[in-house]
Amino acid sequence: VQLQASGGGLVQAGDSLRLSCTASGRTFSSYAMGWFRQAPGKEGVVVAAINWSGGSTYYVDSVKGRFTISRDNAKNTVYLQMNSLKPEDTAVYYCAARRDNSGSYYLYNYEYWGQGTQVTVSS
Repeated sequence: VQLQASGGGLVQAGDSLRLSCTASGRTFSSYAMGWFRQAPGKEGVVVAAINWSGGSTYYVDSVKGRFTISRDNAKNTVYLQMNSLKPEDTAVYYCAARRDNSGSYYLYNYEYWGQGTQVTVSS
């Protein structure tokens, strides 16, 4: 599986961005997906995760109520809608895929990673 992330950019605090991650192949619906971010000097953390159907999602506390993860299996794409952005959301964002054999989302052990997309939020 190859993942291509896009949608990052430079925005002001309070603005919105939508990240997209498109996967190659015909088995996208077999994979749980996740969005991670890594800020300079910090470890990467999972921001949001979603199971194969989109029916089960996870958000890290710092983005709950502001970010929404969703997927369109017909388009092989997972999205991260980011609203009310804050300077502390500044990071490189990565999408990742992992085979879903339990119907759940995952917070670790992802198998495939896309290239990062930079999100910079100015105050």
